[in-house]
Amino acid sequence: MNSYNSIGALFIDYRNFYNLSQSDFADAINVDLRTVQRWEKNLTLIKSEKEENIVLATLMPYQLIHNLNAVVPIPTFYNFKTRKYSLSKQTNDLPKLSWFIDQIEITSSNLRTIEFDYDFKYIEQFIDSQKRDNNYVNAELIKEAIRILPELNFVHTGKSGYYTGHCIVLPINEKTYNRLKTKEITNKDLRAKDLVDFKTLQRPIFYRYDITGDCNDTIFYVMAHFFRFFRDLENKNYLMCGYTERDDNYQVNLQIGLKFIWEDKALQKELNLEAPPRFFEGNFNNFLAQL
Repeated sequence: MNSYNSIGALFIDYRNFYNLSQSDFADAINVDLRTVQRWEKNLTLIKSEKEENIVLATLMPYQLIHNLNAVVPIPTFYNFKTRKYSLSKQTNDLPKLSWFIDQIEITSSNLRTIEFDYDFKYIEQFIDSQKRDNNYVNAELIKEAIRILPELNFVHTGKSGYYTGHCIVLPINEKTYNRLKTKEITNKDLRAKDLVDFKTLQRPIFYRYDITGDCNDTIFYVMAHFFRFFRDLENKNYLMCGYTERDDNYQVNLQIGLKFIWEDKALQKELNLEAPPRFFEGNFNNFLAQL
């Protein structure tokens, strides 16, 4: 993570990371070029009502923008690849796995089931920006997942009420699972008809599409809620599977009981990814038995 002490430095690095000119950036957030130039020189602050537009357009965390958009900025760390911020070096890295065992009962009043009409604009934009091979989830699919499995399709918001992270898990049928595992289909082929009420299956199959948070605090709340569901699940004969292009939680996934079935190095090269896309599966029974 890089440390930022001004909104201007953050915007300059944002443009460099995404190879944008000042004009491109101005167009994206619907302001004139001179406004961007003044921001980057720290000659003026962003109007408070404009902060949400910048958050939506850039997907940078609201708290990051808010911390730096002040007469006396709050120095904040940020990583453009993981889209995570931190207030200190001590909280830059992913949390230790043992933390989730020790703190699994932690709850947050800011965590709730996805309200599709209100939340989807944030989730859709985040997913579209993350899945560089166009492996997106369509709106009807997510809406159906929320209806069938509201416990694992949720968002987290910050104290200011802004979106800070989400969890999307799809309860899929056996046929769909096998087609994903054998690369016959990908995320972009999934439809609402592929989902099923997991309570009707002898072996429920959960497809972890996306779990994310803007900082470790958010991740703590999201993952604690996620793991509590499987701790309390009566049918332990379940399977968790998923597809990921990220490598920052590779070792954590192995430690919690997941194994990687395949990795696509050709797609890694094609999309210029740091790690090969992988398909994983397993369960959390042994991990949660430590409780």
